[in-house]
Amino acid sequence: MKRLLLFLLISCCGCFVFGQQIIVDDIRKLENEDPLRPAKAAFYSAVLPGLGQAYNKRYWKIPLVYGAIGASIYTYDQNHKNYLRYRNAYKRRIAGYNDDEFQSLITSTDRLVDGQDFYKRNRDRSMIFILGFYFLNILDANIDAHLKQYNVNSDLTVKPYFDVAPVGAQPVAGMRVALTF
Repeated sequence: MKRLLLFLLISCCGCFVFGQQIIVDDIRKLENEDPLRPAKAAFYSAVLPGLGQAYNKRYWKIPLVYGAIGASIYTYDQNHKNYLRYRNAYKRRIAGYNDDEFQSLITSTDRLVDGQDFYKRNRDRSMIFILGFYFLNILDANIDAHLKQYNVNSDLTVKPYFDVAPVGAQPVAGMRVALTF
């Protein structure tokens, strides 16, 4: 009895379910779709940072790429210079000289080693940032070229509509989601 009741319930509900109609004219293919475009953009960005963004015609991203990589190179350079200053002062103190630039500020050689370690660690982190921004530049060019191949137009919309149901001639409200690939 339960199976019969379940069968009748599913059969009755099936009368009110409607499928979507696919209109062939709504399906369009991009005319300028180049499957090698993402690889080419990534290659250009690998050769010269920002060139892939220029290839994708996203010129506003080029200053961001050079700003990020340039700031990382600047901090790398500053940390490397300070590391060399502390290392040279430490080497001179170990050799017996007392004429380094930190003589009046830092009296202990342990503090010079700490300063040396601090700037070496920050220098190494700056190198990681340089490499990270470089690869992020390549990744951005590749992803942007992939996303340019998608059709983003007015057909990608959500529209409310009112219609008459084919069964029972009842007014029906709904939403239409149009995705065209």
